[in-house]
Parts: sequence; structure tokens; C-alpha cells
Amino acid sequence: MVSVAKAAAVGDAAVAVSGGDESARFRALFQSEVGWVMRALRRLGVAERDVEDAAQETWVAVHRHFGTYDPTRPARPWLTTFAFHVASNHRRLARHRHEVQAPERDSDPAMGSLAAPDGSHAARDVLLRALDALTLAKRDVFVLHDVESLEPKEIASLLGVPVNTVYSRLRAAREELSAAVRKLEEVSS
Repeated sequence: MVSVAKAAAVGDAAVAVSGGDESARFRALFQSEVGWVMRALRRLGVAERDVEDAAQETWVAVHRHFGTYDPTRPARPWLTTFAFHVASNHRRLARHRHEVQAPERDSDPAMGSLAAPDGSHAARDVLLRALDALTLAKRDVFVLHDVESLEPKEIASLLGVPVNTVYSRLRAAREELSAAVRKLEEVSS
């Protein structure tokens, strides 16, 4: 696994090649948003043990397309596009399809505010397990809208589906997520 520090070094090395003001802007974007990208990847279904590798892959893609970034617009929706594609590719890999993951009990800095306020991980585990119960299409729409605050029109463009499909998936995802959380809370009680 590649550490965040190593990813930062790779990012620094990559931007050093391009030089100039763009290099400094990329480095600043990386330093300010690396944690957010890791949380987004985790919420989009990348296993905790793979988040750092997926984050590095995301930042390599961001660097490759950095010339298309419009600094007058917010960075997070733009970064979400890269994180979404990396997470989607990650989930499609054959080695991840048939894995049965045990609940993750270790600390997960990538999940940040999803941990319970008292320091326990019960709420986070329930939420992640409930998200895992959703189909990928519904999970993607739910995370992009309710967690990452993208507009339905942006999500439709990102996913290549009609806006009404986004709305129907979002409604279904919320219903299924609520039911899954209730079921998981009953089991754990």
C-alpha cells in the first residue's frame, strides 16, 4: 500500500516536471483536498485498505487533466468526477467483486465525521454496511447527492443518465438505506 506521504511525494515529483505556476496550484490543491478525496473514495465504496492506492490513482488522473481545471469554479465537484471514476473502476475489478469484508473496526481517518461522537465506530459501521447493501447505481447517486452535495443535473451528466433517473435512484436509495440501517440496528441490539 502506498502512504499518503508517498502519494504527496509522487504528486510533488509529477508537478515538478510541469514546473511554473501550474505546479504550485496543483500542489496547493493536492494539499488542501487529499483528505477529502480519500473520504469521497471511501464513501463511494472503496475498501479502507485500498483507499490510499485509489487516492494516488485519483491524483495521477487529476494531474494529467489539470490543464482543463477552471480555478474560478469549485474544485470538489471537479475532483468528484475523478474519484467517482476511480471508485467505479476499483469496484469493477474481479478481485473486489467476490470479497466478503469483515466489518472494519480499526480507526479509519478517511471517514472523518462519520465516526460516532463518543469515539465508537458503531454508527460508521452501520452506515457503511447499509451503503454496501445498495446497488452500485443507487449508492453512487446517494453519495454524490446527499454526501458530496452535487446537483442532480451534474450527477446525470457524470453518470450519463437522464436527470429523472437520478431522482428515482435517489428516492429508492434513501428508502433502501433507511430500511437497511433499521435492520442493522435491530440485529446489533
